[in-house]
Amino acid sequence: MSDRMRLLFTASPAYGHLLPLLPMVRAAMTAGHDVRLATGPDMVGPMRSRSVPAYGVGPTWGEIVAERDEEARRSAADDLDTQRVISAGVLFGRAAARRLPGLLDMAGRWRPDVVVHEPLELGGVMLARHLRLPSVTHGYGPMFREYGALGPVVAGATGDPGVWDEMLAGTTLDICPPALREPGEALWPDALDLRPSAGEAGGREVYDPGPARALRRPLVYVTLGTISNAIPGLMAGMVEALRSLSVDLVVTTGPGVDPASLGPQPRHVTVRQFVPQEQVLRHADLMVSHTGAGTMLGALCHGVPQLCLPHGADQHWNAEAVARARVGIVVPEEDCTPETVRAGVVALLSSPSYRAAAQEVQAEIAAMPTAREVLPRMLELADRDRGVEELAG
Repeated sequence: MSDRMRLLFTASPAYGHLLPLLPMVRAAMTAGHDVRLATGPDMVGPMRSRSVPAYGVGPTWGEIVAERDEEARRSAADDLDTQRVISAGVLFGRAAARRLPGLLDMAGRWRPDVVVHEPLELGGVMLARHLRLPSVTHGYGPMFREYGALGPVVAGATGDPGVWDEMLAGTTLDICPPALREPGEALWPDALDLRPSAGEAGGREVYDPGPARALRRPLVYVTLGTISNAIPGLMAGMVEALRSLSVDLVVTTGPGVDPASLGPQPRHVTVRQFVPQEQVLRHADLMVSHTGAGTMLGALCHGVPQLCLPHGADQHWNAEAVARARVGIVVPEEDCTPETVRAGVVALLSSPSYRAAAQEVQAEIAAMPTAREVLPRMLELADRDRGVEELAG
């Protein structure tokens, strides 16, 4: 491989799958490589606002979710396991297959040297195989062994069942700190450690805690991310339960939810559609969230304990990891009420052990190598994988 390489990053069009890639994207750009990011058309704007060279391929997230909902309606299945299989197959398997033509078209006009993809973007693996290129799997959260059961479902839905085992055999980057990893044998045992990011602002958004922080009341950050925020009544109930506490609240409603829908709030409650997570977490004493992978790891990058309100996808697995590391408390979905959320916040703020444990994980994260440090080794392994491909050919 030449010193200057063409790196194609690809991911599902969801913030939680895209944002964890950005440190490596930026490291590659800073090192002088030619970089492109391919994802759904709806996420091109948000990525370009972060100065990332993004290009649209395949369906939007809204189109993918609509297809999933229609498939679930037609199946009429009411058991959770069947619904999860349907959801994973449509959201990630079929969607990856629909991205592949766009990826092939892009590669025909700009041939990459390496393809970097997140674990559920198997379109990247299929593209790499088609072009006989090395591919790298970039984690977006803990690499749970449950993916060993989920992955073949996703692969089967692409129409290419063998692509999952092919992906498992390649180079992998793991952004999960050791304290949150499952005990026992890992699904990706030879993965390279990579320090996760607490996030970045994007655009011109800035968070300023203001003079009220001089009072030094605890600051509680409340977010339901960009998907769980649509759960009817959940955000409003949490805010109503927490605003009577002697804390400062920073609440983000997320896309598609107007902050005004929560009604007027007292001065110690700040409600916005978006604030830069990394900037808020510098000041936060506690986070209440859906426990999306990026949100969870972002809090731990700053040593912030958390109250976990998992409601789907990998959130339940993330919450179990938080509880296992003793860096937070989990409110099960069936028990999630304003009263249990309030009780959880009070318990976390009154027990310093959670903060101490979160700071220990923060130290683990700080000891992990940065994207700039990992990039040369990643490309070295990609070069090795290319050599294996050529011999096999």
